[in-house]
Amino acid sequence: MVFVSCKSKQAATENKDVVRFEKIDLKEVNTLKKDRATDLGKRLLETCNTSVFKVFTKNEATDKVIKNATVDRISKACHIINQRNGKFIAIQLLDVTHDMETDDLIFRYKIEYQKKYFERELYVTVNSENKVAAISTKEVPKKPM
Repeated sequence: MVFVSCKSKQAATENKDVVRFEKIDLKEVNTLKKDRATDLGKRLLETCNTSVFKVFTKNEATDKVIKNATVDRISKACHIINQRNGKFIAIQLLDVTHDMETDDLIFRYKIEYQKKYFERELYVTVNSENKVAAISTKEVPKKPM
């Protein structure tokens, strides 16, 4: 005789994941926030072409962004980016994501440079007070064929 027994699994609890990030249609975005993100993003990237950085004001950005956006940090980043990508030409808004937890809007831009070898994206986060809370760039990895 052979006895076979199985341990029954516990009933799976329903895990209702709360969606934190939600893509927003570009038409639904507040134009004031969109203009703020675009203007400050362009200003930061144009610094690499002109080597002149206009410091963010307290009305434009949070204290953390103002503190981190120093001339030294920006010049180091610009040096690396200029070597790999060439001069900055323009940015194009790709999408906007709403962070439900913090009520921030994250704008994602495609950055156009002279050299087309490497692609970069710009991320600008605008908080509920219409201030830039974060700015970052990231190289987009090439997709394999």
